[in-house]
Amino acid sequence: MGFPNAICSDLRVVELASVLAGPAVGMFFAELGAQVIKVENKTTGGDVTRNWRMPSERPDIPLPAYYHSVNWGKESLLLDLTDPTDAIRVRELIAGADVLITNFTRKKAEKLGVDYPSIQALKPDIIHVNLTAYGENDERPGFDAALQAETGFLYLCGEPDRPPVKMPVALIDILAAHQMKEGVLLALLEKMRYGRGAYITVSLFDAAIAALANQASNWLNTHCIPQRMGNQHPNIAPYGDLYVCSDRQWLLLAVGTEKQFEQLCAVLGMPELPQDARFARNGVRVIHREALNSLLGGAIAQNSRDYWMSRLQEVGVPVALPRDMSEVFALPATERLVLRQTEADGSLSARVRTAIFEINPQL
Repeated sequence: MGFPNAICSDLRVVELASVLAGPAVGMFFAELGAQVIKVENKTTGGDVTRNWRMPSERPDIPLPAYYHSVNWGKESLLLDLTDPTDAIRVRELIAGADVLITNFTRKKAEKLGVDYPSIQALKPDIIHVNLTAYGENDERPGFDAALQAETGFLYLCGEPDRPPVKMPVALIDILAAHQMKEGVLLALLEKMRYGRGAYITVSLFDAAIAALANQASNWLNTHCIPQRMGNQHPNIAPYGDLYVCSDRQWLLLAVGTEKQFEQLCAVLGMPELPQDARFARNGVRVIHREALNSLLGGAIAQNSRDYWMSRLQEVGVPVALPRDMSEVFALPATERLVLRQTEADGSLSARVRTAIFEINPQL
């Protein structure tokens, strides 16, 4: 796979952001060949994620895995924006930059002298992207679990009649990072055309709401509040449902079309099932999901996971097995998505790429 790892080689990025979303944007441009200078808060010992260790991590390794996840390929400087000498150094870096990444509220940015009017006066054509939790005039701090709760994700996740559950990755940060990247790329295109800079603002809250997709539409159009359904889908069946095979292994189905349902039933030895009025089309299958799953589960329990995987994949039925991280990264397809780096102490760090697209120029 050819990654476009030199397309931004003439770009300089200064990153004043911390934690995940902002640094993910910085790493994205580092992967594309940009020079990325990460300025960390000297008074706090650097990015807060330097202290976010798992109990299983070796204490002699200087940097934890969390920090490594979005800080590949950067030059890191520990500076104090409230110190006059360090502030001058930061301003010099910004004056020579094409892109500035921050995550400050308006009040904090003005106090530190990194608000957009100050930055624009220093470098008129800079592209400045700033992330906040709830908007620039809202001083509340933003952490992913709180945003997942406040924007409906937490309520939607988990099993019926059980407490809400958060996503196990910082989903809202990742969504916001994508919004920031898109904004910067559009601003770079505008700058290429007209030579002017831009100020881009993204909030975690807005990024989360924008990503509610069909769940938001379900509410906005029907005024029915989506409920926790575990792996099941509110609009499709069988989709996300798990079944136990004869070898006690789990199998997941994600059947999205009528043809796929017919093929599933044929492979399971129940070709007559699509003729049953309860299962004849997706809309009624959603209503009669429990009865459908009882029939499908009984059939799937008769053979092993590998048997069903082979048979169902052969006819194009979407089927999968739930993998843990060791199984995921044992797949040949994942190796090309891993970035490794030798750290200053000689240790080897790894993380997944954020720029996974291919660009194939016309010949």
